[in-house]
Amino acid sequence: MDRTVIINTIGVEYHTPNIENGEYSYIKAAGSKKKLKEKLGRDFEHVNLDIRFQCKDVVILVETKTEFVAKDESQLLEYYEEELVTNKTRNIICILANTNNDIIKVWKGRVNDKNILPNETIIQNMSHYVQLFDVNKQNDREKVLKNTYDLNELLHKKDIDEAKRSQFVGTCLLYIKDLVKRFSPKGIDDELINKMEEHWSRMTTASIIGDIKATLEKLLDGSEEKEIKIKLLKSSVLEDQKVRNLSLEDWQDILVDILANIYKYINTDSSEGQDILNLFFIAFNKYTGKADKNQAYTPDHITDFMAKLTQVDRSTIVLDPTCGSGSFLVQSLVKAIADCYIGTADEEAKELIAIVKEKHIYGIECEEKAYGLSTTNMLIHGDGNSNITYKSCFDDKSKEFIQNAAPDIILMNPPYNAKPKNIPKKYKVGWAKDKKEDPTKGLVFIHYLSDVIKDMNKKREKNKLSKKYPKLAVLLPVSAAIGSKEVIEKEKKAMLEDNTLEAVFTLPDEIFYPGASACACCMLFTMGKKHPKDHKTFFGFCKDDGFKKKKNLGRVEQFDDENNSKWKAIEEKWLTSYNNKTIEDGFSAMVHVDGDNEWLCEAYMKTDFSKLCQQDFQATLNNYLSYLVKEGEIYEE
Repeated sequence: MDRTVIINTIGVEYHTPNIENGEYSYIKAAGSKKKLKEKLGRDFEHVNLDIRFQCKDVVILVETKTEFVAKDESQLLEYYEEELVTNKTRNIICILANTNNDIIKVWKGRVNDKNILPNETIIQNMSHYVQLFDVNKQNDREKVLKNTYDLNELLHKKDIDEAKRSQFVGTCLLYIKDLVKRFSPKGIDDELINKMEEHWSRMTTASIIGDIKATLEKLLDGSEEKEIKIKLLKSSVLEDQKVRNLSLEDWQDILVDILANIYKYINTDSSEGQDILNLFFIAFNKYTGKADKNQAYTPDHITDFMAKLTQVDRSTIVLDPTCGSGSFLVQSLVKAIADCYIGTADEEAKELIAIVKEKHIYGIECEEKAYGLSTTNMLIHGDGNSNITYKSCFDDKSKEFIQNAAPDIILMNPPYNAKPKNIPKKYKVGWAKDKKEDPTKGLVFIHYLSDVIKDMNKKREKNKLSKKYPKLAVLLPVSAAIGSKEVIEKEKKAMLEDNTLEAVFTLPDEIFYPGASACACCMLFTMGKKHPKDHKTFFGFCKDDGFKKKKNLGRVEQFDDENNSKWKAIEEKWLTSYNNKTIEDGFSAMVHVDGDNEWLCEAYMKTDFSKLCQQDFQATLNNYLSYLVKEGEIYEE
């Protein structure tokens, strides 16, 4: 990268050379060699930095090389230490930049592995680097998660129903986000918190509720099905009896807590901030499904895995035809937004993000409460005109909706016990007439989607457009993969007529705890391509995800002795094993299967007998007994 380009991009007005050739000498800054040595408390080797910039209390140090290597980091570190002692600067950005290409490496503070900024891949302007130190725009994941627990306790004391807390908190957060923009575009500090607390103290409970309603109407302006969304948000939140019973003091306590202890620590303009927003929102979804064991809200780390498995990025169009609270859509949005920042300047990233929000995220949901949650969830992430429609995915208009979206990726967790009345007749041939639940355990949903995609490609060909072969990652109960019943085998065979089964991952037991009790697997298909006779499917036995079940908390992520997430290492293994098609005893297998075969790793992987113990045999017997009871093969006395 040309030196002149670097200076012009960051800003020539911030360039601070103090010697010839536009360099910066720390000997000159210190006054002499002797003084610099005294300030450092040691001898020094490097003193002339290539390019230095300063804007108020933020300094950028840039060292250029034809092609930098590891030892050049030591040189940049020495400049960092000289900057500290000569100018007493604390907010320092350190950059290594190649002159023969555009590769750079950036650190916020000291040059070490802890402070590296992996997403900083291009030279940005000075305002971008200043924002990295803005105290009002800092992401603090730990504080947000801790304070989320405290907020939940506060809502419990205020008698807000547990099942409605997610929707209530999301609605309040939308209101606060809008107020912050009006009161102070610069960010959140103590002065703003006091100002807003005073603002709420002068209101009545009715005027606060009225303000929230007005905010929702403004945010949904231009949105599809605006009236339905407003009606649902009002009925589930604003018109709830316990919400209307909140006193003015209650409202102040709740709104100030969300503002000062949650929103203050989330920079919604960054991809990390979007991720933290998602964690905050789903924390209140954790117990939503407790009363209904057929509801299976997908855990966030599994949506993360499935988004990575299908390679969601800023170029992909994502659909969830049974989107529930919107967890797959938000995870996809977060991934795509993060990708928008890679290799792009801030202004370009904003343009790409706008396209992602407007044209790349699509959802369908027919359950009223879940539809309200998904709408709020997407609004929180800045997607006021999100393409989420309130219908059954089997509706004719939904078919048209899917085909117009032309998805590259489909992520879904369909109902496992759907009512047959909403499913088209052609998919119910052979079902018992008195059947009250879907006997295919969710396979009928992907059979239907397969037909929709096949019909879409016929229309695309007719219009001289290229065919699309979406990746479908779907969560289904293990009973759908085993296929011991004729109706399930029929669906499996139908799927392979038009789609390729790429992989099946057997997931941990009680993955949906404390919601649904089903044991699940993740199936990965390439849609629109018939399963070849010689194609081998990857099977993974992914029973350990590093989470542990805890009473009243659900399944909780575990960390090692060095405070590293066990899940992150496990997820990396799952993805790498699939991508490399690795076969490992006790974990994975590669096998050709058809509709008559079992679609689970347990049927094909070799056992690593060195790891077996008595507890493994007992656990297998217990699991098999539970399965027989669940399937009605045997009955408990």
